[in-house]
Amino acid sequence: MNAKEMIMKRSTIAKNFTIAAVTALALSLAPTAKAEDKGCSNASLNGTFAVTTTGYGVHAPDPVGPAFAQVSMQTFDGSGGTTNVGMTNSNGTVGQANNTGTYTVNPDCTGTFTMAGHGGTYFFVIADNWDEIRAICVDPYAVLTKIGRRIYPGRIK
Repeated sequence: MNAKEMIMKRSTIAKNFTIAAVTALALSLAPTAKAEDKGCSNASLNGTFAVTTTGYGVHAPDPVGPAFAQVSMQTFDGSGGTTNVGMTNSNGTVGQANNTGTYTVNPDCTGTFTMAGHGGTYFFVIADNWDEIRAICVDPYAVLTKIGRRIYPGRIK
């Protein structure tokens, strides 16, 4: 091997070593998952969300009943309790929507909540780093969906 080949071989080894060192450094600086981020619990759902609910009531014999819409603030206390304050429009009849309920969050960040009175029972998914909820009513008398965004994102998790 001549001197030129030796220099090129050393240069290649140096480049490979540099790439390996930079890769190792980048991987060591990458964020690691925190233990509390590996699953969800009731404490994961804590804070106030701006919620839009839309859908229909279902009344026999008609397959689709009155249209329904609601805008509200739903607060989850981190311990399984929730309150909802807002306004509804059910087929043109406007009224207040104020009720309380309970919720349970599963380790996979899904769960259910039930609101008192005619509020219904919902299956939900916590999304977007705990800043959003998406829900669907599981009662046979309503076809409703809810989308809620945390009012102060990133402040309470």
